Amino acid sequence: MKRVTIAALTTSALVVACAVALPAAAQDYPTRPITLIVPYPPGGGVDVMGRLVGQKLSLALGQQVVIENRGGAGGMIGTRDAAKAAPDGYTLVMLLTGISLGAPMGYDVNKDFAPIGIVASTPIIVDANPALPAKSLSDVIALAKKEPGKLAAGTPPAPTINYFAAKLFNLMAGTDITVVTYKGTGPLTNDLLGNHVSLGFNTIPASISNIAAGQLRGLAVAASARSAALPDVPTAAQAGLPGFEAVQYYGLAAPAGTPRPIVDRLNKELRAILTSDEMKKRLIADGSDPAPSTPEEYAANIKREEGKWAALVQKLGLKIE
Repeated sequence: MKRVTIAALTTSALVVACAVALPAAAQDYPTRPITLIVPYPPGGGVDVMGRLVGQKLSLALGQQVVIENRGGAGGMIGTRDAAKAAPDGYTLVMLLTGISLGAPMGYDVNKDFAPIGIVASTPIIVDANPALPAKSLSDVIALAKKEPGKLAAGTPPAPTINYFAAKLFNLMAGTDITVVTYKGTGPLTNDLLGNHVSLGFNTIPASISNIAAGQLRGLAVAASARSAALPDVPTAAQAGLPGFEAVQYYGLAAPAGTPRPIVDRLNKELRAILTSDEMKKRLIADGSDPAPSTPEEYAANIKREEGKWAALVQKLGLKIE
C-alpha cells in the first residue's frame, strides 16, 4: 500500500513539475536559434516569403531564425520533416495551400501541425515569355484549341495550387495544354525567361520584377480583383475566363503538440510584423496581400482551402504521386 502511495505521489509530482516547466519554458522562449523550414527551392515565392518572415521574427524574438530550404515532391518532403520535428517551438515551417493533396505524404495537415497564423495571400498569375504569339489569355485559349497538346505550360509539381490551377484552366477553358512540372517557381521562372517553356502558372512574387522589366508578360491573375502590385494585369474574368480563381495562402506553423504559450507568442509577433507599415508595403510591392490571423482562423483556412482543391482532384480523377 505504501509502495503504491509513494508511486502515485511520485507521478503526481512529475505531472506538477511538467506543468510548471512548460509555462516557464514558454516564458523564456526562445533561448536558442530557430529553424524555419521552407519546403521549396531557393528563389521562389515561398522562399521570398519565408526569408521576409524569418528576418523580422529574428529581430522580434532576439534569436536568429535560420532558413532551411528542403525542396522536393512539391513541398511534401520538407513539410513531412517539420511534422516529425520536436514540438518545442524551435522548428517552424512555411505551409502552402494544397500541401495535403499529395500521396503518400506521411503527415495529416489538419492534425500534425499547430497553425500559428496566415502570413499572406497571392493569386496565381498566368505569365508568358514575350516570344509567345499569344498576347492575352483569350489568345492563349485560341492558340491551345488550334493545336491541341502542342502548347506547354510550366508549374511547380503537385500538390501546389499552381499545378491545380493549370488543370482547372484546362477544364474551364476546354483546352489541352501540356503541364510541365518544375521543382519550384524559381526554376520555372528561369525557364520562362530562357523560353524553354513559353507559358507558366506562376506566383506574383516570383514574377513581378521580370514583368516590370519586360522580360515576362503577365496575362492574367486568377483572382476576383487585380493585384495592387500589377494593376495593368487583368483578372482572368477580364481576360476572357470568368470564374477562374486560384489563390495561394502562405502560413506559418509548428509541429502538433507545440505548447500553446509558444504558439501564442509566435502569433503575437507575426501579427505585429504583418500589421507594420513597412511589412505591408513590402508584401504588397511583392504582389501579396498581408493576411494576419489567429491560429484558429488559420486552422479554418487550411480545412476550407484543402477541401476545395481536394474536390477538384476528385472531380478530375487526378493521381498525385
